[in-house]
Amino acid sequence: MFASGMILTSCTTIMNNLPGVYSLDIQQGNIIDQSMIDQLRPKMTKRQILYIMGSSMLIDVFHQERWDYLYSEQPGGSHRKQKRISLFFNGDELAGVQGDFRPSTKPVIAHSKEITIEVPKRNLDKTLWGKITTLFSDDVPRKLKQTNADVTTETALDD
Repeated sequence: MFASGMILTSCTTIMNNLPGVYSLDIQQGNIIDQSMIDQLRPKMTKRQILYIMGSSMLIDVFHQERWDYLYSEQPGGSHRKQKRISLFFNGDELAGVQGDFRPSTKPVIAHSKEITIEVPKRNLDKTLWGKITTLFSDDVPRKLKQTNADVTTETALDD
């Protein structure tokens, strides 16, 4: 009995540490980082918190005034790292923060990562259908006749 337990344990250890075997990075829950927590301020509304943090991972029916965010990461099959934060509300306003992160005491300015690119205006004279119909319309020969007539009058004046 003892020998079979030792064999199973050693097989698991060997299988988990084989060279060249790829193990996935496992991430679960809400991604939480310090920059998100630094943006939180007392008396922020629930809507503002949703914008910064996203919706909470756990919703407790009996504690509507508490939102729990959990993040679990297990890189490459190694030991799992878990981070947790709970936000407490008084009505619609943020009243407190508890967990693995602490908000910054200094004001944080969130810089936008968006860039503006100016695109030159496209010259869309006509659609493809409009170009096709002008090839077969009567307006084109008239324009050609007018330009031909202008050319012949100019050559007549030159003579």
